[in-house]
Amino acid sequence: MRVTETRAEIRLPTQELRNDLPFFTKTLKMRLDMIYPADNPQIAVLSGHGLRLRIEKGAREAPGTLRILTDDPDGFAEGQRLLTAPNGTRIEIEELDPPLVLPPTEHAFVVRRLADQAPWIIGRAGMEYRDLVPSRLGGAMIASHIRVPDGPVPDMVHFHKVGFQLIFCIRGWVDVLYEDQGGPRRLTAGDCFIQPPTIRHKVLHAADSIEVIEIGVPAEHITEIDHDMALPTPDLRPAREWDGQRFVHSLARDGTFRPFRIPGFEARDTTICANTRGVASVVVARPTGQAAPWTRHDGDILFTFVMSGGMVLEGQGKDPYRLASGDAFVIPPGMATRYGAPTSDLQLLEVTLPGAFRTEVLPGSPEDV
Repeated sequence: MRVTETRAEIRLPTQELRNDLPFFTKTLKMRLDMIYPADNPQIAVLSGHGLRLRIEKGAREAPGTLRILTDDPDGFAEGQRLLTAPNGTRIEIEELDPPLVLPPTEHAFVVRRLADQAPWIIGRAGMEYRDLVPSRLGGAMIASHIRVPDGPVPDMVHFHKVGFQLIFCIRGWVDVLYEDQGGPRRLTAGDCFIQPPTIRHKVLHAADSIEVIEIGVPAEHITEIDHDMALPTPDLRPAREWDGQRFVHSLARDGTFRPFRIPGFEARDTTICANTRGVASVVVARPTGQAAPWTRHDGDILFTFVMSGGMVLEGQGKDPYRLASGDAFVIPPGMATRYGAPTSDLQLLEVTLPGAFRTEVLPGSPEDV
């Protein structure tokens, strides 16, 4: 049986081929595979760095731009990061795996209400995204309310280059495969995953109109497809770390409520602070029936999503906000706030970075301090 072979080429123009060949073969370290006609070459085909180029005299295409990614940019092309070939093609030399950049947080008091009808945007794998922090605090974080269509999800094995990533299930359920964590993991309402940086995973199936909250740090991060890894992987390694973080599958049914950082509330810890070595903390808080005082914190990021019930959020110098299920808010460090008039069924998802910070209980109103 004949096996079909297929190749693809990118065509670039040239005015004089003999000027381009030394540049592409010596400076860019590409291999010459074909050249013709012999008596007066007009076309050359070169390959290298996962690319195949056809340089053709008189071609009508623009010279274009080539980006070469290498783990030794200072040793490639004698350390030059930007070059121009004789034919006019722009060459950019970049890091193959650039370090993750965490932008400084632009602190702000943010309230995002479901009733404000923020648009749902179709994102990766057909999932619907609602932005909970439009400013993204200057790029420091992204918080998304995500709806996943019922049934199989057309997902591929992939990973994210992030500093921190949380998936918290609000309603419904979803099955996900994770690298070195065995078979499918089912996330149900009140459960959460922490996805350590670069852990490979794949969403399998969603049902019951699932909704999740996803937190990512920083806001803009890369998702890469892994075409080589098959999930599930053969090894079960629950203690494995990725950049100092462990995979966490926290189950709501196993949680124990203890006093919260704000009097008048109790909270269920998800163990994420311990398993990220203090990078972040994730808790579920609910009222105990006692009035909560005014407080302020000194953390960097404090994000809260109202999972059920309602409350009044009071902020120093701000009008009170009546919040309900589906609403979210961010409280900047140093700002005095109070969680007032909570309903008995109120449940708050609080995500903080770093995981450990100080909360000050004020003796009265902010004006009294």
